[in-house]
Amino acid sequence: MSSVLTIPDATRPQHSPAAARAVDLTKVYGSGEAAVHALAGVSVDFRTAEFTAVMGPSGSGKSTLMHCMAALDTPTSGTVTIGDTEVSGLDDRRLTTLRRDRIGFVFQSFNLLPMLTAAENITLPQRLAGRTADAGWLDRVVDMVGLRDRLGHRPAELSGGQQQRVAVARALAGRPDIVFADEPPGNLDSRSGAEVLRFMRRSVDEHGQTIVMVTHDPTAAAHADRVVFLADGRLVGELTDPTAEAVLDTMKGLGA
Repeated sequence: MSSVLTIPDATRPQHSPAAARAVDLTKVYGSGEAAVHALAGVSVDFRTAEFTAVMGPSGSGKSTLMHCMAALDTPTSGTVTIGDTEVSGLDDRRLTTLRRDRIGFVFQSFNLLPMLTAAENITLPQRLAGRTADAGWLDRVVDMVGLRDRLGHRPAELSGGQQQRVAVARALAGRPDIVFADEPPGNLDSRSGAEVLRFMRRSVDEHGQTIVMVTHDPTAAAHADRVVFLADGRLVGELTDPTAEAVLDTMKGLGA
């Protein structure tokens, strides 16, 4: 099926419920003449069991959107909902619990603890929460990302691609409602980056995971079910069933 650029419509019926939703989201840094409007009224749904890529020119607001959606930053106005929980209504303790129990993160810089083994890094969020990871699910995640023979290794003993696979496994291990990924192949060579993207794709197809990925790479975005585009802090369109060529053409049209 060919990709078609459309303008998102919050009132349009969706094929699946929203794992996360932003309504009229704004984020302003500074004040007066120095104010920067990073987000200017963004409304978007990230649907359950879908892989969504977020793209836009530099300064378009894509990373700010992800940080606000993931409860890592506080919007100036508007609402963020994870499942049926409105994030703005949570105090610090409940925000910490939400981020730990219901949201997974994959960062460009891996964010692994160097003194821990791969297995210990993967299960760290559950241990911090005083819980034991589901052994059956953990086995499936480890096999999916191909880390069975590296679980006893520390990050310094792993390649960049292997470290990012550990980070992906850590994000998936707690079976979060949604995973936010910020340029996950960004520090990897093309082969390792492609492997990480395939693992993320498999987690959606085989396990119903919901993933939102910020990227600047049309090839990476082509792994997604849908690409949403931002420009000047506004949502300006989306592609379904994207191809790298269609994404690149859209980005050129946005002046990237």
